[in-house]
Amino acid sequence: MRAVVQRVGNARVEVDGRITGAIGRGLVVLLGVHRDDTDKDLTWMVDKVHHLRIFDDDRSMMNRSLAEVGGGLLVVSQFTLQGDCRKGRRPSWNEAAPPAQAKLLYDRFLDLCRQRAIDVQAGVFQAMMEVTLTNSGPVTILLDSHKTF
Repeated sequence: MRAVVQRVGNARVEVDGRITGAIGRGLVVLLGVHRDDTDKDLTWMVDKVHHLRIFDDDRSMMNRSLAEVGGGLLVVSQFTLQGDCRKGRRPSWNEAAPPAQAKLLYDRFLDLCRQRAIDVQAGVFQAMMEVTLTNSGPVTILLDSHKTF
């Protein structure tokens, strides 16, 4: 499972001109599911996002997590994160999970985050979405449960 995590002042996602999710201060997570992902990958990613210390403390040090600052979480499915561009000019999507598997893990990611009392907003799985955000910092973190980077 891969994620691009951005610390934001605000963000929203729209589908067909309708806002499906919006947050103030918090994190935007673009989430890509790998074909070999299991519950272990899911749990690792939820824990990492929940406790990632990328919010400033009283000394302006990145020392606080989403849980500590009470921020929102906007999650957007993005299979393109599993694209392999090492060969040629067109990405290979062979490593991306099939839609049914990806949707199941994406929905479980949302559920597990909600169980942790996080304000979770989301895009629409497999929809063409427009994501608007104000990156705070900017702070952008790449996560991979398979630890390939």
